Amino acid sequence: MTPRNTNTGGVLEAMVVPALERGGYACQTQVKVGQRCGGGIHKVDAIATRSGEKVLVSMKWQQTGGTAEQKVPFEVMCLADAVRAEHALRAYLVLGGDGWTLRDYYTSGKLSEHLVHASLVRVVTLEAFIRIANNGQL
Repeated sequence: MTPRNTNTGGVLEAMVVPALERGGYACQTQVKVGQRCGGGIHKVDAIATRSGEKVLVSMKWQQTGGTAEQKVPFEVMCLADAVRAEHALRAYLVLGGDGWTLRDYYTSGKLSEHLVHASLVRVVTLEAFIRIANNGQL
């Protein structure tokens, strides 16, 4: 069995960072932003900064069916905690790859019906995030 490629770093560097820079954001990658819910270090894929405002960016890649889908609610909780701890004004969870069965549900905003502070985190597709970042609209 061939191991799955779980590294989103290439996608981040090739697509997300240039889009953020074109949108006028300074970008730091792989940044620790405190503790995860329940303990452990919370590291985000990027922090985009413009005019003193910080936005957290975390990516989940799902190329084929797998476990990334179940990790989305927990990541939203951890990002919301980081925003509430004033590490940023808001956060994005970017879903890349075409292996998602719940992508439409997650990007619809309906997760906020179940998680108290989910409104602090916007869950978007990779394509939508590139458009938003490119246009400087984070």
